[in-house]
Amino acid sequence: MPFLFICSLSFLSDSFRILGGKNIGALFSNSELLKNPVVGVMIGVMVTVLVQSSSTSTSIIVGLVSAGAPVKTAIPMIMGANIGTSVTNIIVALTQASDREQFRKAFACANVHDMFNWLSAFILVIIECLTGYLETLTGKLVENIGADNVTDVKNPDFLKALTKPVTKALVQLDKDVLKGWAQNSPEFENATTLLRTECYQQSLGDQSCKFLFAYLGPEGFNIGETYIGIILLAISLCMLCGCLIGMVKILNSLLGSKVKGIIENVINADIPVQGLGWLTGYLAMVLGAIMTILVQSSSVFTSTLTPLAGAGLVSLERAYPLTLGSNLGTTTTSILASFAAGGDNLQAAVQISLVHLFFNLTGILMFYPVPCMRWPISIARVLGNTTSQYRWFALLYLCFMFLIFPISLFG
Repeated sequence: MPFLFICSLSFLSDSFRILGGKNIGALFSNSELLKNPVVGVMIGVMVTVLVQSSSTSTSIIVGLVSAGAPVKTAIPMIMGANIGTSVTNIIVALTQASDREQFRKAFACANVHDMFNWLSAFILVIIECLTGYLETLTGKLVENIGADNVTDVKNPDFLKALTKPVTKALVQLDKDVLKGWAQNSPEFENATTLLRTECYQQSLGDQSCKFLFAYLGPEGFNIGETYIGIILLAISLCMLCGCLIGMVKILNSLLGSKVKGIIENVINADIPVQGLGWLTGYLAMVLGAIMTILVQSSSVFTSTLTPLAGAGLVSLERAYPLTLGSNLGTTTTSILASFAAGGDNLQAAVQISLVHLFFNLTGILMFYPVPCMRWPISIARVLGNTTSQYRWFALLYLCFMFLIFPISLFG
């Protein structure tokens, strides 16, 4: 069931990419608009919501910088990309709306990630506009980087190796087209679909391009990208809801009240050594970062935390540092993408990927070490309590924060 849950997140991501289509490129096309840092943040939010992956959106932004876009323009987009990834957690939390207590805990867990990203972006956009802090710091770090320093690097993507047999059998997207549209590349101007094409023109022995949705695409019935995206979205949401409901029921049935209490106490307990209890949160951050690097997706890791929090196994106070660690772990993707980009603007590409890292590190320094500054926990708890009483508020929050509010700022 966890395997199908991860597959459903992959299908959800692909469905949003198909539905977004060339609109992703349209967000990057107005160079004058991009000079406004607030608009830049909202573009980052919208792109990540469309592609359902901050790793993908930050890699696209790194690609834009390596193609010649100014680092200063891309910094707010990186901040927005961090915000957009938390929409997946909220969608996952919505599936637990049937039980008020579980929904309260799950929605609070989903929003602790969201609130950290919004607060960090709000403060750091102001600091960046006034001082150029991130641009200056990362600029100093990449001064001596050149093409000769680069070695070939690849993402340690263990999770996709497990899920590929299932996901590739249903749908395959051409990522070159996705990045080409995002960067408004003339080479992909006439491309009409994100689905991989020319699948049946390969040698008979190679079946790498044969997938179910190919029959609905340009080489099959050609029902259109919108309908393909809607069908895939429906499949992914059904799988997601089914898996989450199943996992929660299995957890509740397997774990009696005594066993559940023991697990809850162990996971949420501090290090049992006098004077070292404060280190527990930092160890949780390291764990969150390692797990995210291994699965190469902060959305998968934090979305897995959400039902566990709903079941009462992980407290909000423990989920918070795990989420912060996940935010750090996902920055490895953009760093590796920047080295892979190469070209004349390699230094700028590495710089913008380091902006992603230092944005998260600065946010952690602001909102974790001092207990009274852990505002995301307090705000998330209030939102969780509100949604448990008024369940319609969760849907309103999702639509407003990730759709209506970003779009309204374009006006």
